[in-house]
Amino acid sequence: MLMGQRRVRFIAMTQADVDVVAELEKASHSHPWSRGNLQDAVDHHHAQLLVSGPVEGELATWHTGAGEVILGYCVAMMGVDEAHLLNITVAPTHRRQGWATVMMHALAVWAQGRDAHLLWLEVRASNTVAQALYASMGFEVVGVRKRYYALNAQAREDAQVMRLPLKAWRMPK
Repeated sequence: MLMGQRRVRFIAMTQADVDVVAELEKASHSHPWSRGNLQDAVDHHHAQLLVSGPVEGELATWHTGAGEVILGYCVAMMGVDEAHLLNITVAPTHRRQGWATVMMHALAVWAQGRDAHLLWLEVRASNTVAQALYASMGFEVVGVRKRYYALNAQAREDAQVMRLPLKAWRMPK
């Protein structure tokens, strides 16, 4: 896939990527997934990296063992006839460039290819940027999980539960 002047591709996250992705997770989230969470995702083949070759003059922080730049990653799993997004992260140095949209569209296509009828996710109530992306794809809010996400040692934040019906969803042109 070519986006702008950057050729990108998806690859399975491997054991060799777990340490660097754990560092990326820490740099990206106030309550990051643990190394063990990421290892489980690798062990169960649920994690994909969005990578590219280095671009001239770029100072990328996160690389695969093969030297490819990690733009982001997502972790999703299939249920019987549904898919569930568990984690999607764009590297801080690559945000606001459309990579989350690329990953979400690829995830919807992946789920459709596995005959999923719905794609589910939870999103922090305060994360209006992500909510806008999901809504632009056709996701709808169907519920709230009270106190789902940790904010700090004492406080928690609600999650919006969103779903995308996949039967009629098509990749935008």
